[in-house]
Amino acid sequence: MSVADRPAAASAVEALGGVDRRPGVPKPDPILTVDGVHRRFGGLTAVNVDHLEVQRGSITALIGPNGAGKTTFFNLLTGFDKPDSGIWTFDGEDMAGMPAHKVARTGMVRTFQLTKSLARLSVMENMKLGATGQRGEGFGRALLPPLWLGQERANEARALELLTRFKLDTKRDDFAGTLSGGQRKLLEMARALMVQPRLVMLDEPMAGVNPALTQSLLGHVKGLREEGMTVVFVEHDMDVVYDISDWVVVMAEGRIIAEGPPAAIGANQEVIDAYLGAHHDAPLTFEEEERQLAEDHARARAEGEGRT
Repeated sequence: MSVADRPAAASAVEALGGVDRRPGVPKPDPILTVDGVHRRFGGLTAVNVDHLEVQRGSITALIGPNGAGKTTFFNLLTGFDKPDSGIWTFDGEDMAGMPAHKVARTGMVRTFQLTKSLARLSVMENMKLGATGQRGEGFGRALLPPLWLGQERANEARALELLTRFKLDTKRDDFAGTLSGGQRKLLEMARALMVQPRLVMLDEPMAGVNPALTQSLLGHVKGLREEGMTVVFVEHDMDVVYDISDWVVVMAEGRIIAEGPPAAIGANQEVIDAYLGAHHDAPLTFEEEERQLAEDHARARAEGEGRT
């Protein structure tokens, strides 16, 4: 079997197999490279990423405690916010300072933790909004249907194909606002694919999704990789991270503190400390133990007196 014929998941794991497990490690074939990206809000440093590379064709999880800077980092890379300093390239193209709509046109798209579907438009209309280079968007051309009608039909056919794939075709004429939270997540992912992207960035795609749709979403994320796309996603559920990711990047206080395969990250002490606190399993001193025992005894006496 040639390299081209191997399953995408196996190819991604193989490509990352010999990569060191340290922050900022170079990748064999990075599609996204980040250097010196910093973002501050007053005296708070939200993002402080010295170097990061994302392997082409992989599913990379970006994890970290609340407030680590994950969503802010997504916003910077996709043009929804501007850094104080730093550069980054997507497939060799300089992206720093590029507005969000132009970022999407390059083939780098993202979804949001809180879905951005337009509630008073139909599901199909939401999908068609995702198509790029639409000839009928100008006022003059809009008055000349022969210039854009063929493209409009092609966009609608692609939109219906994606809605069928995400099992939303029966909802095509419904208002997007009538969909469940999980269905809106599916709609946002399907709409992102209208751009025919090479890199898809998903901000907590499983958040607020009921268990019945979670497996469907997981399957769709894996399907993106099988089609040759690169995926970066933010997630708190470690079961999801272990299930679908090839590589894990850990953020804490705006910095990249660890990188590696999911199993290695799960056993990394620095990662455990970042989530639980650096002294979560440290032994108590004699004085701390005596104080804790006294507090437990006092609490037990109070509860006993309350029952009599």
